[in-house]
Amino acid sequence: MEILQTIVNVGNDFVWGAPMIVLLVGSGIYVTFRMAFIQVRRFRHSLSVISGKYDNPEDEGDINHFQALSTALSATVGIGNIAGVATAIHYGGPGALFWMWVTAFFGMALKYTECTLSMKYRVFDEKGNASGGPMYYIERGIGRTWRPLAVMFAICAIASSFGSGNMNQANTVALSAQSDLGAPTWLAGATAALLVGCVIVGGIRRIGLVSSRLAPFMGILYAIGSLTILVLNIDQVPGVLATIFREAFSPRAGFGGTAAGAFMTTLLWGVKRGLFSNEAGQGSAPIAHAAAKTTEPVREGVVAMIGPFIDTIVICTMTGLVILLAGVWDQKRPDTVPLAKVGILAAPAGISSDRDLAELQPFSGTFTVEEGRAEGVVFVHHDGSIEDYCLKADGDAFTGKVTVQETGIRADGAEASSLSVKGKILQNSSPLTAWAFQKGLAPIMPHGNLIVTFSVFLFALSTMISWSYYGDRCVEYLFGVRYVIVYRIFYTGFVFLGATLSLETVWAYGDLALGLMAIPNLIAVIFLAGRVRAETDEYFSRPQEPLRRR
Repeated sequence: MEILQTIVNVGNDFVWGAPMIVLLVGSGIYVTFRMAFIQVRRFRHSLSVISGKYDNPEDEGDINHFQALSTALSATVGIGNIAGVATAIHYGGPGALFWMWVTAFFGMALKYTECTLSMKYRVFDEKGNASGGPMYYIERGIGRTWRPLAVMFAICAIASSFGSGNMNQANTVALSAQSDLGAPTWLAGATAALLVGCVIVGGIRRIGLVSSRLAPFMGILYAIGSLTILVLNIDQVPGVLATIFREAFSPRAGFGGTAAGAFMTTLLWGVKRGLFSNEAGQGSAPIAHAAAKTTEPVREGVVAMIGPFIDTIVICTMTGLVILLAGVWDQKRPDTVPLAKVGILAAPAGISSDRDLAELQPFSGTFTVEEGRAEGVVFVHHDGSIEDYCLKADGDAFTGKVTVQETGIRADGAEASSLSVKGKILQNSSPLTAWAFQKGLAPIMPHGNLIVTFSVFLFALSTMISWSYYGDRCVEYLFGVRYVIVYRIFYTGFVFLGATLSLETVWAYGDLALGLMAIPNLIAVIFLAGRVRAETDEYFSRPQEPLRRR
């Protein structure tokens, strides 16, 4: 696992640098101007199509416009809206939320473009089932000579389905269940795997049916809890918004060492979590929208562009405002962390929490612990925060000898798997959002964090279900329909695996796969944007009357 973590971290440093930000945001800006701000001009038409006014059951396809949007939203409205926003604010500060908004605005035009292309170049198998996505519009739109790029996308999409679409979701479910319900991670993983497997075996029609029921319900539930907190703290909202805008351009130096470093850190985390949340430019949503019943590619494109608006500008904003209003994003909370997730450093006793970590050296040797306290040793949480920790063994203060070597940590001659470190720790991921809900709803209900626990489960379940469809379409493109069932079996197993791995490993792998997947898709979108503009002009040059009026 250490080797895997190193490879993933090196890959992330390479993929998620300035070039990716330029490619992603630059592509969004380019297509926004190329389509003459389609996300603003045709917003109302998008709502009309989603409402079903233009649905024709006789059109080719597998699901209607609303089910296609629900399937895509079920994949995008996931733990990125709960854990992803919290992670962005944890590492990038309040200003990261602003850059998530920017990514979403330009992402609306990106999603319109890629989903219109997906409909234009989709194919049907002998059973009449639709297949579409970047692998098809790369090969059929740009040309057969570009097939290697299409293959690259399909491979990266399969990898991403196991990461951001699967393990990241399962990991967050397991963390929430463990933090709020005390449930073991393996139990949460097994439960999620069973439910996902039961749905995905039915293919896109069952996925679309479940998603069209689940997506509105989970969105309304989470929105009620968020809006309640916003109403209770309405007088503080203007100040929080001012903080977001101020720290988007002048974040505190602690996030990057220097002013320039802090700005890049805030920008990077906002863009990364924005892409993870709404998936604009990634190429995943076009696979779901290609299954819609319509003969008009543009019509499905305008349906798709509403996704980033709902996902990021509405739901992610709710999460971000709740965290900032509760004032918990930079506060430490008493918590217990397994010893394997902390570092042990040699230091003088009584070191303060603001001591420069660079001055400390990793500890190697044996030290004695009395009633949980270790003189001359500092325990450092994996996020870098230093606290006066107390060493625990199965919940009780530990007393005895601890040996730290390159091969691992041993306590009184035994493996230290039962040891944990108790102290005040900066919260991250879904536990941070849950803490914010608990504090925000405290005046009217005692366990507001359970709303997050329940929402995390629903959001993650819907995402895992929808992402399985993305992966099996790519498997069919590469290997044929007979291997789809094999993929689904592996996919279900990865749900359990993701629940039991560490948060850092799972999210780092998900980020890497996400970035690699976006590159070939964005290249294709830039190449084919002119065709989408021509398709757009032709569509809106004709009167668009609802079906019921014909």
